[in-house]
Amino acid sequence: MTGPAALLSEASLPEVRDALAAVELDGWLLSDFRGRNPVAASLLGLKPLSRRWFALIPREGEPRALIHAIEQGPWRSWPWRKRVYAGWRELESGLEELLSGCRRVAMEVSPRSGVPTVDLAPAGVVELVRGLGSEVMSSGELVARFHSRWTPDQLAGHRVAAVALAEVAADAFDRAAAGVAGGRPLTEGELTAWVRGALAARGAGVGADCIVAVAERASDPHYAPEGRGAEIGAGQLLLIDLWGKVSEDGVFADQTWMGFLGERPPDDVLRLWNAVREARDAGVAFLEVRAAAGALVCGYEVDDVVRDAIRARGYAQYFVHRTGHSIDRELHGSGVNLDHFETRDERRLIPGTGFSIEPGIYVPGVVGLRSEINVYWSERGPEVTTPNPQVAIRTLAMRSGTA
Repeated sequence: MTGPAALLSEASLPEVRDALAAVELDGWLLSDFRGRNPVAASLLGLKPLSRRWFALIPREGEPRALIHAIEQGPWRSWPWRKRVYAGWRELESGLEELLSGCRRVAMEVSPRSGVPTVDLAPAGVVELVRGLGSEVMSSGELVARFHSRWTPDQLAGHRVAAVALAEVAADAFDRAAAGVAGGRPLTEGELTAWVRGALAARGAGVGADCIVAVAERASDPHYAPEGRGAEIGAGQLLLIDLWGKVSEDGVFADQTWMGFLGERPPDDVLRLWNAVREARDAGVAFLEVRAAAGALVCGYEVDDVVRDAIRARGYAQYFVHRTGHSIDRELHGSGVNLDHFETRDERRLIPGTGFSIEPGIYVPGVVGLRSEINVYWSERGPEVTTPNPQVAIRTLAMRSGTA
């Protein structure tokens, strides 16, 4: 509404109003201070401002904003009523006027901080709003619908990035294998730097980075090598997790692939891999069945299915993170997470949004494996956007293509 990157617009107002009416809310109160609520700022196309601002999207009537006297410039394109304040007394009286007639409003809060990516409104601001007579409800469903939904251009860009990531990962395994075969093994740090450069060269370099972890270091899900890191040698398991997007306004692709520097991984590693792969595929199958039945799907339900598959194999204690995260303009987005472990995300999957499915098994100090794919949730159901999801661990003998 205020800038070219605004996610809420005059055209989307009717849909916002319908969404508010469906859950019996009188309005959606957006606010920010110094970028503490990036969801609110991006919804209005604003950069972080140094003074507090509030904007109400009401179920009935026109939106209205409360802005500081020294920061009116960013609001020039706001087409509706604005009230300007300078001191704190004016702020509080202005906020009271802004909320007039609003008995129940949505804000970026989450009960018991159940969904941290939505729990962004400061406790003091919430206290102030409640003190003015408005009941504060979570905007989590609204955030998923209006902040994390992909545009057609973003979906197209995501697909481009997904292909680039898969190709770079395959080339990275070949590069590691060539180093071993040539007697000059690469280090984790060297391969990490190469992956970053390759992602940029293939047009997926915005926000790009990766995790390269060899042998027991992969048992730390967020391992990052220090300096050169460990040497990638023969007979070792290699995890490559990489991500990037094609533009600042694009959405990320995020993938994890597994390789083995030898002819055949050990049997115990293959057993772990089969458990991870089957759990990943069970999550996709569950989504397909629910979509075919026209049933709603909550984030926590997918996590249950995937985690149960790991549990059935006897490895539940080694699956220590959620099944998947929302993906939007941020790598870990604000939409629905596939989570009933770290949190319980009860939000429903919204058509037009995307997420990862990435079960993993991590035996501390011994071994770690993960398979990560991305899924776009369309009106027709799940679309796996990761090209040729990995079926077998890639081995040294496999010099091209994906496993």
